[in-house]
Amino acid sequence: MGSIFSSLQSLLSPDTLFIWYNMALQPDLKPFIVAGAHDAPHTLDIFMDFICPYSAKMGTAIETVLKPAFAPGGKFGGKVKVILRQQLQPWHGSGLFLHEAALAVARVAPDHLWAYCLLLWKHQLEYMDEEASVLTPLQVREKLIGLAAEVIGKEKASEVKKLLEFRPHRMRNGGVSTSEEIRYVVRFGRQNGIHVSPTVMWDGLITEEPQSSWGEQQWMEFLTRKVIV
Repeated sequence: MGSIFSSLQSLLSPDTLFIWYNMALQPDLKPFIVAGAHDAPHTLDIFMDFICPYSAKMGTAIETVLKPAFAPGGKFGGKVKVILRQQLQPWHGSGLFLHEAALAVARVAPDHLWAYCLLLWKHQLEYMDEEASVLTPLQVREKLIGLAAEVIGKEKASEVKKLLEFRPHRMRNGGVSTSEEIRYVVRFGRQNGIHVSPTVMWDGLITEEPQSSWGEQQWMEFLTRKVIV
């Protein structure tokens, strides 16, 4: 199996390889490959919400367990990648703003997206239903821009701010510059029947094994069973 992948890698261009390995990820969402090599043959799609406590736990697992394991020299280096799939939960209205902001940071400073995601989870209590209920949407976005400045600096955060401004629209209902990506991630989740966060897919199929509470041992046992390259 490994020799087949090696042969394909030697024959195809990097751009073609990216499309082949990531058929269900539109190119402008490439920064959401948050762990592992972009051309890794196995894929963990993890559907997560920024104001979900269990997603925050999963984010910690990605940072402390999966990223080292999938990095060069790691036990599964070059074999598995993680795609962060945004899972908006409409019963938490403020969540939309966090997902919009993450998409804006992905455009402006793609290399810093994951650091921003970790910061969103760290501050998620500030955006829960009751906390956000006393803020206007503009105030929520200003707070998120302030968090972005902590990661990417004030100059680039000003670019994020521009992306989060309302677009001109004859019905005054044009959304912001990341609204098209929001539509994409929502539709992707819906067509795959995703409801709870986090939900994990292994090579395109939902698997109920991984839990947000898993530590290194459980993840290593799971990956040892699943990785075939």
